[in-house]
Amino acid sequence: MQPSPAHHEERLSAPRSWWGIAALTGVAGALITLPLGTLPLLAGFVGGGALAGMLVSSIGSARVRVVNGVLAAGESRIPVSALGEPEVLEGEEARAWRTYKADMRAFMLMRSYIPTAVRIEVTDPADPTPYVYVSTREPQALAAAVRAAREASARQA
Repeated sequence: MQPSPAHHEERLSAPRSWWGIAALTGVAGALITLPLGTLPLLAGFVGGGALAGMLVSSIGSARVRVVNGVLAAGESRIPVSALGEPEVLEGEEARAWRTYKADMRAFMLMRSYIPTAVRIEVTDPADPTPYVYVSTREPQALAAAVRAAREASARQA
């Protein structure tokens, strides 16, 4: 069974190079404990690698989902009925909205290692948030899912 067009799910995982750095952190832990003997060397390798791996995993644990008429970005849950038209941002435009065009009141789930994003105006007059900025590796699919979910919620209303 295929998911509806109003469904999108993605995990913003960390790049592979970060996992290599985590492994090198384990090697550094082993080298630091090398003068203490073999068991401390192994403990330094496992402990350093595990701590760095947990950090990389926690950074890459953000999820972006559109399901049941709700945009779930990280810990935030926003009904699509409160959102406007999604705008796909790529390259320089995405960087601009992450930096000098950014509004401090906006909700931003951004990952600098992901070059594309979607920006969606918040149309709810009771919400002071001007827009939602979400980093995504699949901006066209996320925008299409938000549009489809908005149309489905408008038909139900």
